[in-house]
Amino acid sequence: MAFGAKDVIVVTGAASGIGRATADHLSASGAQVVGLDIAAATQADPASGVHLWPHPVDVTDEAGVEGAIAAIEARFGAIAGLVNCAGILGKTHPPDRLRMSDWDREMAVDLRGTYLACRQVGARMAGRGRGAIVNIASVAGSSSGPIHAYGPAKAAVISLTQNLAAEWGPRGVRVNSVSPGFTRTEALQAGIAAGVLDEGAMTGGAALQRLVEPLEVAKAVAWLLGPGASGVTGVDLPVDAGFKAGITWSAYGGLR
Repeated sequence: MAFGAKDVIVVTGAASGIGRATADHLSASGAQVVGLDIAAATQADPASGVHLWPHPVDVTDEAGVEGAIAAIEARFGAIAGLVNCAGILGKTHPPDRLRMSDWDREMAVDLRGTYLACRQVGARMAGRGRGAIVNIASVAGSSSGPIHAYGPAKAAVISLTQNLAAEWGPRGVRVNSVSPGFTRTEALQAGIAAGVLDEGAMTGGAALQRLVEPLEVAKAVAWLLGPGASGVTGVDLPVDAGFKAGITWSAYGGLR
């Protein structure tokens, strides 16, 4: 997938994980990528080709998001694409032990942050009659697990994506989401090291018998942003190495 140098694409959560892989892949594909992150000031890598915004941006801060988007368009031009990768995965405690402050923070980053960026960028795109947005959801948003804030937040992101696709579609803006499965990010590796996640269980139930690589998610995002997906909007695309397809086979003795 090749983009033009005039294709300005904003990626939130661009300093690490799926956001970093997506920003780097889009930049390597020719787009002019501007990355936003709450840790941008300390994790910038000038060799990547991504314009990592020099000021940290908290996606839950309405004024901060609005100011960053306005400043980006003033400097780089009209935003043609937006990828909402900023997100956090919190505690796996039972509901009676999960502090409401932790629940509120996950909802704020994963859902409110996605909405605020969509709101600021999508409205501008709709006014120009063109643009594409990809929200990073999760297979957790359409399945079950001991993640009582993250899962519901990602389910809401999938719903939000469909709502905005219908809202802005008549004005030429496409909105889709990608739902990664267990992806080999720094955060996932930390979860495995801490004993919270079982790598064997994550890979053993997946049809492809492995984790997803961040670049694989990035390539799906690039396709949804590009002209090859010009007729696609309101879709949630799982990139999960076949986890959802294979996991229920455990009731029949597992994959064979």
